[in-house]
Amino acid sequence: MVRKTATTPAADWWRGCVIYQVYPRSFQDTTGDGSGDLAGITRRLAHIASLGVDAVWLSPFFKSPMADMGYDVSDYCDVDPMFGTLADFDALIAEAHRLGLKIIIDQVLSHSSDQHPWFVESRASRDNPKADWYVWAPPKPDGSAPNNWISIFGGPGWEWDSTRRQYYQHNFLASQPDLNFHNPDVQDALLETVRFWLDRGVDGFRLDTVNFYVHDKWLRDNPPLPKSIAGENEETNPYEFQDHLFDKTQPENLAFLKRFRALLDEYDGRSSVGEVGDGERSLQTVAAYTSGGDKLDMCYTFDLLGPKFSAAHVRKCIADFEAAVTDGWICWAFSNHDVTRHVTRWTRPGGDPEAVAKFSIALLACLRGSICIYQGEELGLEEAELAFEDLRDPYGIRFWPGQKGRDGCRTPMVWEAQSEQGGFSDGKPWLPIPAGHRAHAVDRQQRDEGSVLARYRAVLAARRGLPALVHGSISLLEADGDVLSFVREADGERLLCVFSFARDSANWPVPARLSGLLPLDFPGASGEFERGSIVLPPLGYFIGRLV
Repeated sequence: MVRKTATTPAADWWRGCVIYQVYPRSFQDTTGDGSGDLAGITRRLAHIASLGVDAVWLSPFFKSPMADMGYDVSDYCDVDPMFGTLADFDALIAEAHRLGLKIIIDQVLSHSSDQHPWFVESRASRDNPKADWYVWAPPKPDGSAPNNWISIFGGPGWEWDSTRRQYYQHNFLASQPDLNFHNPDVQDALLETVRFWLDRGVDGFRLDTVNFYVHDKWLRDNPPLPKSIAGENEETNPYEFQDHLFDKTQPENLAFLKRFRALLDEYDGRSSVGEVGDGERSLQTVAAYTSGGDKLDMCYTFDLLGPKFSAAHVRKCIADFEAAVTDGWICWAFSNHDVTRHVTRWTRPGGDPEAVAKFSIALLACLRGSICIYQGEELGLEEAELAFEDLRDPYGIRFWPGQKGRDGCRTPMVWEAQSEQGGFSDGKPWLPIPAGHRAHAVDRQQRDEGSVLARYRAVLAARRGLPALVHGSISLLEADGDVLSFVREADGERLLCVFSFARDSANWPVPARLSGLLPLDFPGASGEFERGSIVLPPLGYFIGRLV
């Protein structure tokens, strides 16, 4: 265990860092059972390090019945046998640190599995020591649920328990009961599980559904959204019909986040990033959760994880964040394990997915904040089209065919183009590997200087050498058409960044006040500075130094 003794220069390593997300089940299998494991991640850490990233985020590997692919934890302090052992985790930590990589693990604190010993005891009676560790409530006089809260996985957010003759809350699956954060004993127990991993040497935590921890103690009904009242709501999931004022994002959560931060501050150089899903209020929630230096270091939202792909949308996301979050920090991402891969979301009909992939990493690298890359993104992988019978995601199975779920972005990594299972496993993979993914395999792209993989490595290397991109300020500039322009500045360095989302060539006149512009040899930049204007091809970008 390394306790904090003094503030070190490396303590803020997370500010402007690059994080690589690993979905352990789909990264590398070493046992032949078709599922990835910790030893497989260790084996492939050299690939991650070669990208030039700073940290690796591991999606859950804890002991779990896997009803929601590990986001239903039955033991917070052990590794599920399908992923290996604690010794395997220790070996992973050691190798990552040898390669200069930080390890961030995914803490699922808002809920546990219904097979967790805490819940088994809690549901046994109304007067046992853990009776109040979960959110229990009596039925209404007619036997119906205590209120109108809805589960993200469809249907009521309450499940009847015949032993206690009460309902318990679940924001997700019925097998994922919500912990009661109004009980200080619950907070204490969860913080001890965090300490367990701190003592094993982890460098940070990604907090799953961080704004879901605390519920309204009066269990008030959520109101409908105005568009639902007007009959204009066309969402597939009924969860999106409510304004979630009372089942999440409660003010008491701030006190717990301060306790969490105080624990991290006992150790040297630890960090945290929270997942915030709060609709239109997301950036306000980020501001509250990252302000003051006494809660989370940074958060990420779903603002850039959707289908919108335009200069206006990205500009609005940046402007809204800069206006709402004065002293906090954000982590931007375009893809993760819960959304359709961005190459598929953003490639227009008849467009070039590879061009979208290369444009996207340049844009992501230039945004103010830390950035997160999802496994396979560096290969330009597109969303996999799966048959219903191949699905494993309970969300996809529940909402098919209106929603196809999350399995399409969770298919295994492709390491070897000619290998039967893409170099991922010697057995049948838990999800099928699309034939089209083989052409994007790591071994094939390694030999191609023009590949998406080569572009990722080049862009991240260039970013690392430009302080203005790592931790500098950002100033948005006006631009007509589908063009985004801004200036990044730090340590006396000023960089002009211009990106064209347009289908055709675009011309952006450089403002007269931006004098002394020198084009920078930034990887893949195709814009030309000519007679006071920057001329950009479709999905082109220009990075220049202002002197």
